Amino acid sequence: MKNKKTLVLGASTKTHKPVFKAIEMLVEKGHSVLAIGQNAGEVAGIKIRTKAIPIKNIDTISLYLNAKNQRDYYNYIVEAQPKRVVFNPGTENPELYQLLELNNIKVDVACTLTLLVTNQY
Repeated sequence: MKNKKTLVLGASTKTHKPVFKAIEMLVEKGHSVLAIGQNAGEVAGIKIRTKAIPIKNIDTISLYLNAKNQRDYYNYIVEAQPKRVVFNPGTENPELYQLLELNNIKVDVACTLTLLVTNQY
């Protein structure tokens, strides 16, 4: 399996949230992970930043922000030029799909956890 450098947007240290498990599983499966969330903290040895950080060579951005909260990151996501953006359940956003497709970024409406468990990540 290839290491896919992944940025998790909407990271959380709350253990009951799917994003927490997603970060754990990404690390467990050997992917390089960066995380940005509302609150600083750490999950599976990954430091959660509270501000956008410079990124390059990102394979995947895994979104855990609702459509309204994604707006602040539109330019950041496009400028990062990931190969794909995974829209996890509850993050669906046709406006951002269109912007990404215009910039040749693949839109994947899926669940990061499911993709990892089924080895489709």
